[in-house]
Amino acid sequence: MKASRSLSACRSYIRRNRAALVPRMRCLALGAGLFALSLGTVRADPQQAILPPAFATSSTVPANGDVNPYGIAFVPVGVPSWSTLKPGDVVVSNFNAQSNLQGTGTTIVKLVPNDQPVTFFQGAHLGLTTALAVLRSGFVLVGNVPTTDGKNVIPPGSLLVINPQGRLVKELKDARLLDGPWDLTVIDGGKFVKVFVSDVLNGTVARIDLAIGENGVTELPTSTIVASGYLHRTDPAALVVGPTGLAYDGQRDVLYVASTGDNAVFAIYGAADANHSGGVGRLIYQDNTHLHGPLALALAPNGHLVTANGDAVNADPQQPSEIVEFTVDGQFVAQMSVDPTAGSAFGLAFGMDSQRHAQFAAVDDNTNSATVWTLRTGN
Repeated sequence: MKASRSLSACRSYIRRNRAALVPRMRCLALGAGLFALSLGTVRADPQQAILPPAFATSSTVPANGDVNPYGIAFVPVGVPSWSTLKPGDVVVSNFNAQSNLQGTGTTIVKLVPNDQPVTFFQGAHLGLTTALAVLRSGFVLVGNVPTTDGKNVIPPGSLLVINPQGRLVKELKDARLLDGPWDLTVIDGGKFVKVFVSDVLNGTVARIDLAIGENGVTELPTSTIVASGYLHRTDPAALVVGPTGLAYDGQRDVLYVASTGDNAVFAIYGAADANHSGGVGRLIYQDNTHLHGPLALALAPNGHLVTANGDAVNADPQQPSEIVEFTVDGQFVAQMSVDPTAGSAFGLAFGMDSQRHAQFAAVDDNTNSATVWTLRTGN
């Protein structure tokens, strides 16, 4: 689309899709970034209500050369003042080392807009996954699915607990509950945290119940499997395919699961207090036109779900690396591509900056970068 026609085309699109949070590809950029995001709070003339959002693209490559960013997370309000990370910071986990061998990345970095990132954590013999969260206590949780040579996974992996200063304090291992922790979402109650973890090596979703106190982080005996039966397998290109993205709706007590291999999204009801597996749950979205191996998943401020297509399943060369927005009732809303190269989309998240502005962030595996958009509406 020519620049002279972009503004009118985008406005026309927004009129037809007032609740959309993710723009179509043609609404990318008068020059350099995202043109407009339509928020669910729009009530008046959308031309007045939709403003061009601010954005910043940053490198995710730290000093040690790690590449292939997977997880991305916002630092929440409430972290201790003595924490290295501050509210509004955005952190990214790297899955590959400088060698680009999968499952060998060892770093979590803090993004610096339009500059090189700062290393928050660096370990050894790791493969840090999309499973990344920063808790209000300042502790950071990250999944670890390492390989020996970029091709052979060392099971079962683990969930790392990192303190607010970036030091590893605990490694949670469990062959049943943490069998390839690929992604996660949390219910953060401060002293008590429920962590939903997708296990890519056995096709399940576990709930890991944690207590956080003066002595650190302790796993509680109530941890259990809450969902199971998702397609999972090894893959020559993607390494592993299985359940990935998780998003939790606290108002409805529903856990949403993006199952890459099934090319579908499911809902698990009553997940917060479940004491057994609910199977795969209820199918809510299966769309072969717009889903191409959904990976990360997030609940948007307007109540919609947003997922990143990894292109390992049902790939479409005309729709590479798409981020797709859809309703919890399974209606497609909008999509955009983060990169013209297939397999570039992975981690994404919603959060707030230090000024409490709503933001959306997504990684680009191809360029080893992440972009953070600030979502704004008019009066």
